[in-house]
Amino acid sequence: MKIKFSVLLAAIAFTALLVPTFGRQAEAQKHPSYLHALSDLRLARAYIDRLTPSERLDDDQNAAIHEIEEALSQIKAASIDDGKNINEHMQIDAHIQPHSRFQKAREALAAAEHDVSQEEDDPHTQGLQSRIMDHIHKASQHVKRIQERLHIE
Repeated sequence: MKIKFSVLLAAIAFTALLVPTFGRQAEAQKHPSYLHALSDLRLARAYIDRLTPSERLDDDQNAAIHEIEEALSQIKAASIDDGKNINEHMQIDAHIQPHSRFQKAREALAAAEHDVSQEEDDPHTQGLQSRIMDHIHKASQHVKRIQERLHIE
């Protein structure tokens, strides 16, 4: 009897662990474009962030990173999460030139904006969608200012 009870408890505990995972996966499957946006936003952040420990971030870089992190947080707050670390991203070439680096960041932000702008059926996520797009737009504007200041387009 004790063995059956222990097995039953173990099965219940295992099921309890799986329920949140299945819930996140179902939410993510309902919004696959948001998962793409997560990847695009992480990539944009990587291009904007400093490449070497000695490099200093200017105000526009810090502001752009802040806006990207806010967009990431909004997506994650909606439980549309892929479980990855916010700072986890694809490796980028450490020798990339600034004009290419900031252009790639703007391309990644444009891709994220496209991903998030897909039509929403759920009225609860329309406000979320608007907030995320606002953060992405602001980040893109900061990167544009960086490019203008450095005379790169």
